[in-house]
Amino acid sequence: MRWNAAALLVIALVVGCSGGGEVPGPAPDSPAQTAFPDPGTETLDPGRAAVLQDVLNKIVTFPDSPSGSRGVTAAVVTDRWVWSGAAGADIRGTPLRPDTSMAVASITKTFLAAEVMLLASAGKLNLDRPLSAYVQHRLTSNSATVRQHLSMTSGVPDFESSDYGAMDGAIAAAPGRHWTLAQSLDFHTAKVGPPGSPYSYSNPSYVLLGMLIEKITGKPLATALRRDLATPAGLRHAAFQDAEKPQAPAAVDNNESCGAPDGFLPCRAFASAVAAPGGLAADAPTVARWGYELYGGRVLPPDLVRQMTDGDGEYGLGTMRFTRLFGIGDAYGHGGDMPDHTSLLVVIPSERVSIAVILADGGRSVDRPMADLAKELEPLLS
Repeated sequence: MRWNAAALLVIALVVGCSGGGEVPGPAPDSPAQTAFPDPGTETLDPGRAAVLQDVLNKIVTFPDSPSGSRGVTAAVVTDRWVWSGAAGADIRGTPLRPDTSMAVASITKTFLAAEVMLLASAGKLNLDRPLSAYVQHRLTSNSATVRQHLSMTSGVPDFESSDYGAMDGAIAAAPGRHWTLAQSLDFHTAKVGPPGSPYSYSNPSYVLLGMLIEKITGKPLATALRRDLATPAGLRHAAFQDAEKPQAPAAVDNNESCGAPDGFLPCRAFASAVAAPGGLAADAPTVARWGYELYGGRVLPPDLVRQMTDGDGEYGLGTMRFTRLFGIGDAYGHGGDMPDHTSLLVVIPSERVSIAVILADGGRSVDRPMADLAKELEPLLS
């Protein structure tokens, strides 16, 4: 998510026409030419796992550094083995476990993009039709296409700082209130540009895509994502808030706008206000498993995955592009930031590996911990 920190909402992780057909053919030289095999089931042996755990221990040794944290969880899924680990504690001092649920913010966008791609492949929508053909809203009136909203080139800018401040005040006034998807858009005041504008990170586009999914499926967003993606991918420890509550054990937040904990991360009003662009809560093994299933072409056909990861810039369709950023190979995934949590999912198709890191602090530089983990991981993939 890309919310204003001063407003104590979600901070962004700043990284970064088919004529009648629903989904065009795959681009050449793209990843995921064939689906990954089943993920490994064996646990990495303790001797080899120690080097990965050491990375986590170093993160919490200097918690106040830009890439440090009071607590961290991480997980790796490969086609041969799996690993997960934890170090430190959440903001309330509760020790973290590998299966501790935390808010993973904009990693949620990968689910929305995957669902839209599924609906397009089933002929239920056309990526190259204006989103306004399906969702009538003042923010769709510029006729930007579904694909342009997915790629954040729709001309719909992110919320202004003042928008976040007003939203934060509304959350603080009623932290237990449920927000509909559209209600957060009532706070959007930025001027909409022309479709096909240069890439600009846009949470409102993903709110609109959530409304699109509900319109096409006739189901609440969480129901559609659970049925079509989470269940087929075997994700048992993911919660699409606020329709679902994070599963225990769950980190406890300390958000001033939310008051006392209510079982959501950080509270129901906040979680439902950001449900479409960033409401997911999950543990690191679940996030890593999702990356393996999605970018490994196991929940979407590989040709749809290639479209999500294709392009020359930093963003594909609901996907951040990390070209050799982490040293092992071209990588894809997404990051997210909440007031108390920072997360990053990275999948390296050439190595058939998915890595998830979640820090129990907001606004942290998670790229460095991910790079350190990838460096130690590389010899283990040989």
